[in-house]
Amino acid sequence: MAPCILSFLLLVVSFSQAEEIVCRRLGDPEKPQLLKDGDVIVGGIFAFHSSWKERKDTYMHKPLPLQCTSLNFRGFQYAQAMLFAIEEINNSTDLLPGISLGYKIYDDCGSIARGVTVTLTLANGNEIVSALSEAPCTRPVQVQAIVGETSSSPCMAISTVIGPFHIPLISHFATCACLSDKTKYPSFLRTIPSDYYQSRALAQLVKHFGWTWVGSIRTNDDYGNNGMATFTETAKQLGICQEYSVSFFRTDPPDKIQKIIDIIKASTSKVIVAFLNHMDMDVLIHELSKHNLTGYQWVGSEGWISDSQIAAMDRHHIMDGAIGLAIPKVHVSGMREFILDVKPLSSSSNELFIEFWETLFSCKFKQSKSSTGNQRECTGDEDLSEVQNSFTDMSLMPIFYNVYKGVYAVAHALHNILSCNKTCNNTVQLDPSMILQHIRKIHFKTKEGDEVYFNEYGDPAAKYEIINWQPTENGIVDFVTVGLYDASLPADKQLTLQNKSLIWAQNSQQVPVSVCSEKCLPGTRKVLQKGKPICCYDCLRCAEGEISNITDSITCLRCDSEFWSNERRDACVKKEAEFLSYEEIMGALLTAASLFGTCLTAFVAFIFFRHRQTPIVRANNSELSFLLLFSLTLCFLCSLTFIGRPSEWSCMLRHTAFGITFVLCISCVLGKTIVVLMAFRATLPGSNLMKWFGPAQQKLSVLGFTFIQVIICILWLSISPPFPFKNFKEFKDKIILECHLGSPVGFWAVLGYIGLLAILCFILAFLARKLPDNFNEAKFITFSMLIFCAVWITFIPAYVSSPGKFSVAVEIFAILASSFGLLICIFIPKCYIILLKPEKNTKKNMMGKGAPKPS
Repeated sequence: MAPCILSFLLLVVSFSQAEEIVCRRLGDPEKPQLLKDGDVIVGGIFAFHSSWKERKDTYMHKPLPLQCTSLNFRGFQYAQAMLFAIEEINNSTDLLPGISLGYKIYDDCGSIARGVTVTLTLANGNEIVSALSEAPCTRPVQVQAIVGETSSSPCMAISTVIGPFHIPLISHFATCACLSDKTKYPSFLRTIPSDYYQSRALAQLVKHFGWTWVGSIRTNDDYGNNGMATFTETAKQLGICQEYSVSFFRTDPPDKIQKIIDIIKASTSKVIVAFLNHMDMDVLIHELSKHNLTGYQWVGSEGWISDSQIAAMDRHHIMDGAIGLAIPKVHVSGMREFILDVKPLSSSSNELFIEFWETLFSCKFKQSKSSTGNQRECTGDEDLSEVQNSFTDMSLMPIFYNVYKGVYAVAHALHNILSCNKTCNNTVQLDPSMILQHIRKIHFKTKEGDEVYFNEYGDPAAKYEIINWQPTENGIVDFVTVGLYDASLPADKQLTLQNKSLIWAQNSQQVPVSVCSEKCLPGTRKVLQKGKPICCYDCLRCAEGEISNITDSITCLRCDSEFWSNERRDACVKKEAEFLSYEEIMGALLTAASLFGTCLTAFVAFIFFRHRQTPIVRANNSELSFLLLFSLTLCFLCSLTFIGRPSEWSCMLRHTAFGITFVLCISCVLGKTIVVLMAFRATLPGSNLMKWFGPAQQKLSVLGFTFIQVIICILWLSISPPFPFKNFKEFKDKIILECHLGSPVGFWAVLGYIGLLAILCFILAFLARKLPDNFNEAKFITFSMLIFCAVWITFIPAYVSSPGKFSVAVEIFAILASSFGLLICIFIPKCYIILLKPEKNTKKNMMGKGAPKPS
């Protein structure tokens, strides 16, 4: 029984459906706010309201329609611009002759949800369609293209919905760079440049004025978030830091806006980049005015910077001096008059028109629900010329022009598809995908001379004006164009500023400064502050020997080895070459001492030569005495080779001459010492020693000892000779010009050989020190050798530890001291007797105490 009943019910249902098969649109029908029939219908979506009432759905009943609030005159202006373009095309005999364009324009209140709803209405229509057996519920789309929406986020949602249907959506003010992604939004086009260019232009503008420490505020939607993300990326590349980056939406609760105000107050940056649309800027200015937050330099996006309505709201002059990017100004003949002609708007829905008229003229119709006794009654014949509000303001003419170009782009695509010449081919079946393809390829000029075309991303060429808010005497803000930005030019020429005076925050003529840290001057380098952005740093002075010659250098460059940093550490200067010269006091004194010793030796030689026949001169082999005086002269003179700039010959000469002359000198002294000993031993009975050490043997001994030193010097010069050397290690800021020893073994061999002879001479003289005075000079030789050895023993540590030219001075001093010691100890006592005690210079006196006593 049950199966029979079920079959009966199914039969009844199927019969009733067969009788009433219809296609019904789900949801409530949406009526367009502006409507006109035509051969081809163009859709329009604008925000006639800027906000809506928030509600919480209980899911217990069907949600109520969105209740829009805050009438937005800008939406009406955009709609009027679209109607103006359509009327102009319909009246044209050149474009689409014989074809009339109609329109359906909807209000989406700036809401994403409502935008999707009215988009589906434009695509499907509200009519009930009877189903056909072959193609149930199918029909052509209602519109061939849609102009709008104003904001980026609704455009993204709308494009996502209509993308699969290939219905073109041409926006006049949606600038989010994300909409250039043709994989996600294949049917989206726009007549305003992408924020890809605007964000970079804003970063370049900020960098141009030297602002490296900024705050940023953005609309919390796709326009603000994507635009600020691109700005942040570019700013980092340009060395710009953001102290804070906050976002809000106009429907956010008041406490969130208050947090933003608190952040601004607590910040140290004086420049604020505002990537906001004009509706959110309205809210922000209202809050800023409450707290009287002046003194900040605002940098604005095209969403609000050229909006005179925003400027009119700024009664506290918070935004004075603001600078930013705007769409280039344009004048479209007849558009202003058409927009201000409100008659076409009277065809809108009754409620919307009443609200528009009452808000426009600040009056109330008698039948209006919101009428009060405090407002005058609307007559419907009010004169618009007496009204000054945002609807009569034409500061956004460039944006109206973008709407105008969008409509003309659709018309030119239709013109090409319909093969219009004098007439159009009405038999062509229009398809939105076909129109989309032709719109992408169009390239035409408007009557104002502007070229209209789209690149592969559906974007136009990116050109902006740089405008500056300059308040006038009557309190009205003048938007002064102070520069241009053209993304089609080379990178270094894209941003150009005109030679115009700019007004900055608080009407200042000086460019504001907004940096976390002052610039590091040349001579310093930047050191980042821990835990802070790269724009916050300390400036440390470059170390000695390092420089930085640019501002904000991150490193210091080390000077070459022959250069040193100057006092300011911003340039490398050639190091001072230091050597013992004749011009300085120490060099002059040593030179004088050397010459004095030479003269004194010559004077002694002269005395000895004059008294060469006297016993005291002849007593100890006068030839050795003259040879000793000659060698002492050479010793005094060889010290001069140590003074002056070292050269190859002077380096080789100074040490070899010193070594050979001193050996010659010590050899002579050694010979004299041996003569004293031999002379005493020869007086003893049976001694025959003097015949083995006569004058010839004495000369040969001197020659032999000296020859050994000559051989040592030749080997030294042959294997590894001394050479000029620049010593960079001794002093950081000086170059020590010195003679490198070449082979240290050679140097110490020369010095050691001199020391060996000196010690031998000292020992022999010490043995003969107690011989009778008149027979010898052994004790004077002992004393002179004692001085000689003491000088050269102390020379070694002094030479090693003395820096630079002082080591040379120590060596010269040792040469002079030992030479003077020999000269004074050996010859001065004899000169004293020769000159002052001539009575003692007799053979009898010399022999008086010299005879040995018999044992």
